[in-house]
Amino acid sequence: MHINCKGKLIDLSTPKVMGILNVTPDSFFDGGKYKDESQLLNQAEIMLSQGATFIDVGAYSSKPNAEFVTEDEELQRAVPVVELILKHFPEAIISVDTFRAKVAAACIESGASVINDIAAGLLDDDMIATVGKYKVPYIMMHMRGTPQTMTTLTHYEDIVGEMLKYFAERIDVARKHGIDDIIIDPGFGFAKTLEQNYEVMKKLELFTTITGLPLLSGISRKSMIYKLLGTTPQEALNGTTVLNTISLVKGAKILRVHDVKEAMETVKIFNATGLMY
Repeated sequence: MHINCKGKLIDLSTPKVMGILNVTPDSFFDGGKYKDESQLLNQAEIMLSQGATFIDVGAYSSKPNAEFVTEDEELQRAVPVVELILKHFPEAIISVDTFRAKVAAACIESGASVINDIAAGLLDDDMIATVGKYKVPYIMMHMRGTPQTMTTLTHYEDIVGEMLKYFAERIDVARKHGIDDIIIDPGFGFAKTLEQNYEVMKKLELFTTITGLPLLSGISRKSMIYKLLGTTPQEALNGTTVLNTISLVKGAKILRVHDVKEAMETVKIFNATGLMY
């Protein structure tokens, strides 16, 4: 199981870690933390040295009820960061967290190798065609509505069944546009209640066994952890590690995290057990 990142073949038969680099002022955990080039580069260097295979650059906070960001502002945030990281770390594999085709295209032109779309093409009619044009791996996530409306869209008759139908439809569209490398992300915390998040986690293995595609699990420090435990995002690292471990046992091939060192340790221990879903 490989994906082609601009000529670099990444073997997903063993799990990989994606480090989160938010360049937004309002992300729920690290918003506004990296205020200048030196801080951004330092964090990128730390994640790469700790073993991250991917760095996921996000310039639009997608937390519930996040503020709307214009396309121009997202471009002005994202493109220089992609260029900056690759100037200093040319071998880095950059993923860009965006649902906008123009942002995706500009970042790919600047050297990004993966597009991570929270909306699976449903918030920009040009997104999937753009990814197909550039032939980069595409992470498609499950979500309803937008970051501003998703908390009101949590009614499901059969959440996992409806999510699998959603992915089947979006995968079909992506294949018709020539996208070869697709990764699916269940979208923990997006248009899902706390209880629904755990129902999805309980049945997580179905997403990869039914679609046959690699699975990304992104639960790092999310509210499904700290609200359950009555704590805060800052206190949610232990819970993140627990859910990352469960995700690996259930077949996840990429862990998207704020804390690369701890995730790499989780993967190393998991690999030592020889467990494979």
